[in-house]
Amino acid sequence: MDTTSIGKAISAATVCRRLQMNGLYARVPRVCVLLSVQSRPARLKWCREHGNWTVSDWGNVMFTDESKFALEPDDKRIRIWRYRTDLHIFKRDSVTAVRYQDEVLEPIVRLHVAAVGPTFVLMDDNARPHRAYIVDDYLESEGIARMAWPAYSPDFNPIENL
Repeated sequence: MDTTSIGKAISAATVCRRLQMNGLYARVPRVCVLLSVQSRPARLKWCREHGNWTVSDWGNVMFTDESKFALEPDDKRIRIWRYRTDLHIFKRDSVTAVRYQDEVLEPIVRLHVAAVGPTFVLMDDNARPHRAYIVDDYLESEGIARMAWPAYSPDFNPIENL
């Protein structure tokens, strides 16, 4: 990389290190799912129900999602820089409903429910492990409220944009 304004060559690695020193890390930019004709009424209903929520209301919501990460990507994709986010990492295999219950709901979500109290709301996406009967039964038995939200609406879940 040549910066003509100062007349010195600066490597991409130097730029990456400087960004990381300021708390920014590379992430792949995401594209939103297209809005279908069928999903418009459900999305509008959801927006009307939650449009007047305050910051305090949203502070009682816990967002969950899953994604694959590579420690050393060599896929030549363009990356963007974002602030670091705390993550629970499954170090082997894929996420199943049983693993989601045993490794996320039981040890992590349950603690937040206890801390927040009866106003706690869980917002997960419509992934299969999140919508399995075992997960539904667990949430019901623990009295954990789940936010209903339309399918194909990743832009409603802020964690989808991380």
